[in-house]
Amino acid sequence: MKNWNINFILIALLSVIAIGCTDDKNDTRDLNLNLTGLENLGSEFVYEGWIIVNGSPVTTGTFSVKDNGDLSKSTFTINAEDLDNATTFVLTIEPSPDSDPAPSSVHVLAGDFSGDNASLNIQHESALGNDFKSAKGSYILATPTDGGMMDNEESGVWFLDPTGPSATLELPTLPAGWAYEGWAVINGTPVSTGTFTSANGADGSAIYSGNAGGPPFPGEDFLKNAPAGLSFPTSLAGGVIVISIEPVPDNSVAPFKLKPLVGEVGNNPAVHALKSMNNNIAATAIAGTASKS
Repeated sequence: MKNWNINFILIALLSVIAIGCTDDKNDTRDLNLNLTGLENLGSEFVYEGWIIVNGSPVTTGTFSVKDNGDLSKSTFTINAEDLDNATTFVLTIEPSPDSDPAPSSVHVLAGDFSGDNASLNIQHESALGNDFKSAKGSYILATPTDGGMMDNEESGVWFLDPTGPSATLELPTLPAGWAYEGWAVINGTPVSTGTFTSANGADGSAIYSGNAGGPPFPGEDFLKNAPAGLSFPTSLAGGVIVISIEPVPDNSVAPFKLKPLVGEVGNNPAVHALKSMNNNIAATAIAGTASKS
């Protein structure tokens, strides 16, 4: 009887050790995010983190961002072995709900781990791949789609040099998942001039323009179909002209956080005259860190 008890105890101890060894394989570690500059995506999209392990993406979880910039969640518990072997962190924007287990093409931030820490930025090759500090541009006020009428030239903005005509925007090529969008801030309301990926062609919208054809460059005349609270034609005097970088698809009626170019129209603007825009990317930076603990 005594020997049976001893054998039973030995078997029990070996079982505990075996279970402990099995649990070791399922150990977890925390990934901590400290991010600034992100915006609220609404109810249809979320942010999702990914670590690159042996060349493949492994999700670290999703989160949303409040209007004040706070993350709904900043610490994520994941498999320790995966986190140990992670070489890069990537932040994407994903639809919610999302039936695709793979990352979307909308890569916002990325950074390589050095030890347990990764500095995240937009210029990483796994994000937008550029810091946009070389972006330049100018615009004119004109309404070429009004059929030759010249009494509302302050009601349109076009990113072109009329002497060519030629493109005036110098912008890096965007990766898949992103597009540029022009905006005119009219009486405090941002109104889109359309999205585009090349400054040497028309943008994707002409919903406010007149019946005449517009030039083959980004821009818009604000002549009809005014949004609620505005009336067209209008005057862009005293307003602001913006070029933003937008995720695709995009459900927001306002510019995304990243705005590489901004230009003040002024109170007495000259029409048909080129007006330069300022590089604004530093003021709209998105950045942060990912750390293993």
